[in-house]
Amino acid sequence: MQVLHDAPLAPLTTFRLGGPATRLVTAVTDAEVIAAVREADDSGTPLLVIGGGSNLVIGDKGFDGTALRIATRGVELRGTTLELAAGEVWTDAVARTVEAGLAGIECLAGIPGSAGATPIQNVGAYGQEVSSTITEVIAYDRRAGETVTLTNEECAFSYRHSRFKADPERYVVLRVRFELEDAAGLSAPVRYAETARALGVGQGDRVPLADARETVLKLRAGKGMVLDPEDHDTWSAGSFFTNPILTDEQFAAFHARVRERLDDGVEPPAYPAGEGRTKTSAAWLIDKAGFTKGYGTGPARISTKHTLALTNRGEATTEDLLALAREVVAGVREAFGITLVNEPVTVGVSL
Repeated sequence: MQVLHDAPLAPLTTFRLGGPATRLVTAVTDAEVIAAVREADDSGTPLLVIGGGSNLVIGDKGFDGTALRIATRGVELRGTTLELAAGEVWTDAVARTVEAGLAGIECLAGIPGSAGATPIQNVGAYGQEVSSTITEVIAYDRRAGETVTLTNEECAFSYRHSRFKADPERYVVLRVRFELEDAAGLSAPVRYAETARALGVGQGDRVPLADARETVLKLRAGKGMVLDPEDHDTWSAGSFFTNPILTDEQFAAFHARVRERLDDGVEPPAYPAGEGRTKTSAAWLIDKAGFTKGYGTGPARISTKHTLALTNRGEATTEDLLALAREVVAGVREAFGITLVNEPVTVGVSL
């Protein structure tokens, strides 16, 4: 277990932002993870858990406490059951399932970060969410002081949310188990319209697994959503805001605002999100509120490839990023009466 003091955290995040941690512990086994967590809890030291750093916004002052970087490794594939250590690189794990001919997470290719973070956020993209394939999450319960196994139902998954995100101080994910599908080398049914169009198939059709993965990677790369050290459009946390889910009353008010602000014939994106609820597009809201691709003149700007990504152009500070985020939130609220919610976790700062 490696221990560093006054350690930079910015290199551990995809934003490349944030000040140092008082202490940085890198754990490579589950036992080391648990020991570091217990030590922090027993001494009353604040604890920040870091996986791939793709969903973190750390303040410029850093973190006054112990930052625990989970670097555990382990992939076990038994038939259609996949178990990943929390520190496994997610994109590599997806590639391995495709190579093994197993369907269920192929459209989650290219998402940066670690396997242990996926259940926390209920990671999803292009018509798939990890909640549809996760069967169990093994975690250290800080409250009980023991390792527990939570079923899919006990994880309380919802859109970009889970039991782990609702109670972030309680659980540290150690391992994640998935149940995938052997569909004779074919993907799960293609659910997302953009993916289906790119593949030249209808929604609900299946395609060769490798084709699905490669198509998603190309789509993500075109939006700056695949990490590239040379491309500042990828110095981001991916989608910075979640897509708003509105009640019928809220959607009606929003629709009226759209008619007032835009041409009568303009219809906002609308997707069913459960009884009496509709999901709309954060990217659409941002664009129509006047924040187009590449917006900004400072070191933090909207991506030139996707309006939903806020980026560090190389010299930004966290405060630069937050100033841009606040400007976008205020502009969308003024234009459409909707308050956007940030998707990344903030540490020592807030919008």
